[in-house]
Amino acid sequence: MRKLSSLLGAMGVVGVCLALAMTGVAQDQPDTKPAPKKKPTTQPAGAPLKVATQPATPNAPPEPEGMVKIFNAKDLTDWDGDPRLWSVKDGCIRGETTKENPTKGNTFCIWKGGTVGDFELRLTYRLASGNSGIQYRSKHYADAKAANKWVVGGYQAEVAGAPARDGYIYEEKGKRGRMCLVGEKVLWAAEGKKLLGTLGDASSIAAAVKAKDWNDYIIIVKGSHIQHFINGVQQIDFTDEDPKNQAMSGIIALQIHAGGPMVVEFKNIRLKKYNDPEKDKK
Repeated sequence: MRKLSSLLGAMGVVGVCLALAMTGVAQDQPDTKPAPKKKPTTQPAGAPLKVATQPATPNAPPEPEGMVKIFNAKDLTDWDGDPRLWSVKDGCIRGETTKENPTKGNTFCIWKGGTVGDFELRLTYRLASGNSGIQYRSKHYADAKAANKWVVGGYQAEVAGAPARDGYIYEEKGKRGRMCLVGEKVLWAAEGKKLLGTLGDASSIAAAVKAKDWNDYIIIVKGSHIQHFINGVQQIDFTDEDPKNQAMSGIIALQIHAGGPMVVEFKNIRLKKYNDPEKDKK
């Protein structure tokens, strides 16, 4: 019995030692749990731009002599759009959709005064809700496949009612989408978009836009060079040298975007042509 007790006592001591050893090993093992993911410290792509409190200094050129009013502020003479959606109210071209009176696809009010090549367009707009735009050097798609009789595609000066969106250039019905964003200086060549630089602090440039209020838009197009200004502040500087997609002439139109109810107004629409594409073809 004494021998057995001694043996059991020795085994107990060994067990305690083994347990202590295992505890030490466990403490020396590295932590295999994954480290917690860190929150990104930079703004993710596509996030809304943080708008500055002070807009950039206006830098638009003065209005040139020879600008011609292309809207009489009374009726839609020289303009053509869906009469259910487009009207003239308080001296403005007004585009409006409601739940009861929607549009099938994007639709446009088209200026019937001919095509433009090199030009300067100045107008004032206000977007209460929805999405809109100003088409130029564009094409009227009047075929049977069109969603409605007033479908237009081509260069669009964006009107979205939001800083950092109003002012960029979009290719309506094209494959290039948002070709030059607010604050960018871009060359679009055969191989695609090339960012050449910036026009300054993008947030300060975007701050020039007044949401749900009247804004002055200037579009200057000469050759392949395009500039957009809002309230005197340059929004983009874009050069299109893509031989497959470049447009050197086309029509002017105003957009109602498909979707929820919206209201957009345009007034003081005036144009100066620097050349005549229709005469140049002859």
